[in-house]
Amino acid sequence: MQYPELLKPQSSQPILLPSGREIQLPKATPIFRRWRGDMPADTFNHKPVLDFDGEMVFAELAILRIFQKAGWRGRWIDSYRHKYRVGYWGENVTEPLPPKQFAILDSIRAGCFGGCFDVFCWRDCAILFAESKWKGHDAFRSTQRCWLEAALLSVANLSASFLIVEWSLDRA
Repeated sequence: MQYPELLKPQSSQPILLPSGREIQLPKATPIFRRWRGDMPADTFNHKPVLDFDGEMVFAELAILRIFQKAGWRGRWIDSYRHKYRVGYWGENVTEPLPPKQFAILDSIRAGCFGGCFDVFCWRDCAILFAESKWKGHDAFRSTQRCWLEAALLSVANLSASFLIVEWSLDRA
């Protein structure tokens, strides 16, 4: 798997699946900048607002933008509001998944509906799921372990990859 430079894994993280099997997922640890402009009224229940190349984004969108810059297509899977996002504020912030990608996601959901990783990207025959974790604030939930195990079973014959993005805020 060729990761974008900003999301190249520096380590791996062990994940204990519901079956008792332990796997190692690659983990990238980028540092994002906090948004310094006017704050929007809606911050999706107080999520940190970040600055990615001058664009106001949440971490999930920053991760998506990094993959898009590297030639991938994708969506932020907003499980809470049941949307496939390419933005958050403004117009045209959601887009449906293409049929092939929808079928992949739907096959995983048949095994475990909740806990989907945050960002779903694809390029050529490769697919990637990235989970955003704010360092020191987020932890893997049981629903995510269930979803990951279902995903591993559903996409075993595909060129699928999984990535944990444990991000921090810069100190500046």
